[in-house]
Amino acid sequence: MTQTGYPQRLEHLRQSLRSHTGPNIRLDKATSNLFRNRDTSHSGLDVRSFQHVLSVDPATRSIETEGMVTYEDLADAALAHGMMPAVVPQLKSITIGGAVGGIGIESSSFRYGLPHETVHEMDVLLGNGDVITCRPDNEYRDLFLGLANSYGTLGYILRLAIEGIPVKPYVRLTYIHCNSAQDFFKTIDETCRGSYDFVDGVVFAPGDHYLVLGEFCDEAPYTSDYTYLDIFYRSIRSRSEDYLTVRDYLWRWDTDWFWCSKNLFAQNPLVRRLLGRKRLNSITYQKVMRWNTRVGLTRKLNGVTGIHRESVIQDVDIPIENAPEFLQFFDQEIGIRPVWICPARHDGARGEYPLFPMKKDTLYINFGFWDGIQSQQAYPTGHFNRLIEEKVAELGGIKSLYSESFYPRDEFSEIFGGDEYQALKAKYDPDNKLKDLYQKCVLSH
Repeated sequence: MTQTGYPQRLEHLRQSLRSHTGPNIRLDKATSNLFRNRDTSHSGLDVRSFQHVLSVDPATRSIETEGMVTYEDLADAALAHGMMPAVVPQLKSITIGGAVGGIGIESSSFRYGLPHETVHEMDVLLGNGDVITCRPDNEYRDLFLGLANSYGTLGYILRLAIEGIPVKPYVRLTYIHCNSAQDFFKTIDETCRGSYDFVDGVVFAPGDHYLVLGEFCDEAPYTSDYTYLDIFYRSIRSRSEDYLTVRDYLWRWDTDWFWCSKNLFAQNPLVRRLLGRKRLNSITYQKVMRWNTRVGLTRKLNGVTGIHRESVIQDVDIPIENAPEFLQFFDQEIGIRPVWICPARHDGARGEYPLFPMKKDTLYINFGFWDGIQSQQAYPTGHFNRLIEEKVAELGGIKSLYSESFYPRDEFSEIFGGDEYQALKAKYDPDNKLKDLYQKCVLSH
């Protein structure tokens, strides 16, 4: 049953929105996983009270939750009932509303799709203060499908019912090494047709590809701990198999923000001990990153040394037949290492999502790379990011918009919804109280 506090919180929020003054509405919430500028010059709409898991029903495999619940809290509530959300993005601080209104992915996405494809229904707060419940079978089906990748420009997700799946206590991991990109992606294609519960991988260097296969199990001869001194991604190259509790598997990447903790020297054993187990997580690293963005320490150091640095923080999805070509391009033009690899498949029977179009029943490979390129040569702003955008489009792929983007407006519109987005905007936000998607995701930098 839904907690009685939700209607009261909902009505309070509606009144707050209707009394809102200012140029644009933005959310005031506890966490954000955006890597582009956020306008904080005016007060936001306080949605921090929408952090309740409302129900978990193993019989129907359904989880009802409010939109600002983090996946850590959501997973813990589900695990207590022997379940997990069908897709759990990698970082504890990601919210369910953010993963649906933006784009999320994880190692179960080859089987269940992206987070927005696991949703049964949503309550959405529109810019005028109305709240509507949209489902794939009601009069708001267009909004239900259009919210994915809309980043709050059509409305804010306050409540969701999502798909859950049963779990076992442990996950057994098997590591497969491949020398060539062709063999690597061929093996991914083959394993995604099999019975594994989880599939992802890492490319450490040209010729050094690792596939990580996970399967639920009832018993484990041992379990590894990557929440303190040991580092998960380093273990991949040194062992053929591993066992984790289900919870530790879900958050195996969070302790070191994949491998980005190295930029904060947090992979040094002494630094890890000084930070302690509770501070080794993505939330700590994000706080440091945002502090650095505010004070400009890295920019100042680069200015003194004459180094030009461009952040390249992206996730892109490429049809698997074109994945070897993208990786070759990436090696030659970008060169960031390691690269996370995660397969995902869109089930066309669920409907088509116009703002994040993927071919139905096609296996995509997500390439995740999060670092910076340093050089003595000064390039135009966004040079390397733009190279990636162009190559992704050439290969029939699509990229997530949580970080900086540099598309010309016409190209952006063609890729991310175009006329369908404008029709949704005119229908659900006719007074433009919420930002336009291009304004929010490209012009923000």
